[in-house]
Amino acid sequence: MAGIAFAVLLGAAIVLMRIAVPSGNTADLPVDQDKRWAVQVALEIVPFAGIFFLWFMGALRAHTGAAEDRFVATVFLGSGFVFVATLFASAAAAGTVLNEGTPSDFGRHYAYTLLATYAMRMAAVFVLATSTIGRMLGVFPKPLAVLGTVVGLLLLVIGSGVPWSEMLFPVWALILSLYVLRVRRGTAHHPPTATEPP
Repeated sequence: MAGIAFAVLLGAAIVLMRIAVPSGNTADLPVDQDKRWAVQVALEIVPFAGIFFLWFMGALRAHTGAAEDRFVATVFLGSGFVFVATLFASAAAAGTVLNEGTPSDFGRHYAYTLLATYAMRMAAVFVLATSTIGRMLGVFPKPLAVLGTVVGLLLLVIGSGVPWSEMLFPVWALILSLYVLRVRRGTAHHPPTATEPP
C-alpha cells in the first residue's frame, strides 16, 4: 500500500509540474502566474511521496526475505536513500525559486537538474537493483523483472531528454506494488497446511 501511495503521489506531482510548465526544458521557462498553484501543490505532495517511498523500500525488503544478496542490497538501499534526499533537495530548491519575486536562471536550472538528472538517475539505479534482486531470488516473475530492467535502462539513458519520461518510475512502482500486494493477500488467504512447509 505504501508503494501504491508513493506512485500516486509522485505521479500527481509530476503531472502538476508538467501542467504548469509543459515544455520539455522546464528550467528555461518562467512559471505562468495562473498555474503557480500547480507547482505549489506539487511541492506540498513531494514530502509525503518521499515518506511513502521509504515504507515502500521496507516492504520490498520484507518481500524478498533474508536471502538477499548483500552487494545488490547495498546498491538498492543506497540508491533509494539518495533518491529521496535528491527529491527533497530539488523540491526545496524549486520552492525557494517559486517564492522569489524574480527567480534567477541559476535557481531554476539548479532545481530542474537535481530532479531530472540526479533524482531520476538514482531512481533508475533503484529500479535496476530491485529487478536484479527479484530475478536472483525468484521473488518476482520474469516479465516483471524484465520490465524493471527496461524501465531502469530507459530512465538511466534518456533521463530528462524526453518529456514525461519521469512517469516511468511511478508507473513501475505501482505495477510492482500491486503484484506484491496480490501475492501477500494470496498468502494470507491460503496459509500452509500441516503437510506443507511454512
